[in-house]
Amino acid sequence: MFVLVGLGIVFGSILVGYTMHGGKVAALMQYTEFIIIGGAAFGSVIIGNSFKAAIDILQTCIGLLKGNPFKKAVFLDLLQAMYELFQVGRKGGLIALEKHVENPHESDVLKKYPSFASKHHAVDLFADTLKLVVMGGISIYDLAELMDIDLEAQQHESMKVSQILQTTGDAMPGFGIVAAVLGVVITMQAIGGPPEQIGEKVGAALVGTFLGVLLAYGIFAPLAKATEHVAKCEAQYLACIRNAVVAFARGDPPLTCVEFARRNIEPELRPSFSEMENACRQRGKESKAQAA
Repeated sequence: MFVLVGLGIVFGSILVGYTMHGGKVAALMQYTEFIIIGGAAFGSVIIGNSFKAAIDILQTCIGLLKGNPFKKAVFLDLLQAMYELFQVGRKGGLIALEKHVENPHESDVLKKYPSFASKHHAVDLFADTLKLVVMGGISIYDLAELMDIDLEAQQHESMKVSQILQTTGDAMPGFGIVAAVLGVVITMQAIGGPPEQIGEKVGAALVGTFLGVLLAYGIFAPLAKATEHVAKCEAQYLACIRNAVVAFARGDPPLTCVEFARRNIEPELRPSFSEMENACRQRGKESKAQAA
């Protein structure tokens, strides 16, 4: 939503200011300039990455229209899900966790938390690591190192879209110059013709430079920052799992385990300790009632 609002402000302010100076919007509708700049940018993404990367960028940018998926309530759901499973392991022993970690998407506990269950990378990280805890034979330090390796790989993957957007944005002024130079070439071919025709062709060439700069700093750079923010929130989400699982493997009580996770969340999105405790306790009471 905020992406659309921001884009509306960017384009609205530019067009309003332009028309207030007497500019004609139709003069900016140079579709050939869009083809040159857009096609060159798309091709550069495929050359440097792959066609799949271009699709990922499109899907990620569309996803931004829904806002940041990692909200306070989503983090709270994660803390509750881990707390409930840690309670299962504490009361029934590690063997009681086996059915939940072997088939996490069939777990009756995780099904209560769709926001967590829908994040396959997070569920796999949580379940695969708990499998090692259930199996035993791995030290706390090795477990923490193993999860750090996984988190680093996940972060590298999640930052790809942001990096590609930033790189493409940096190249947009150059593509704009290419379009402008081609427009100048066309203008030179028209020398000797009517003066108004030459003026139109020069204006069309300058639109290429304008578009390149606008796309670089008004669209690509902000989108790169927005996707980077989402990637950092995802890294916090996965780090919550890492801290909680390591604490559980160390033998800490379930509430202490999720507190280690909560402290990893940035203050803007972090539930308070009271909110987390009340939510976990309430969920525990509901589970007891259902079992009875």
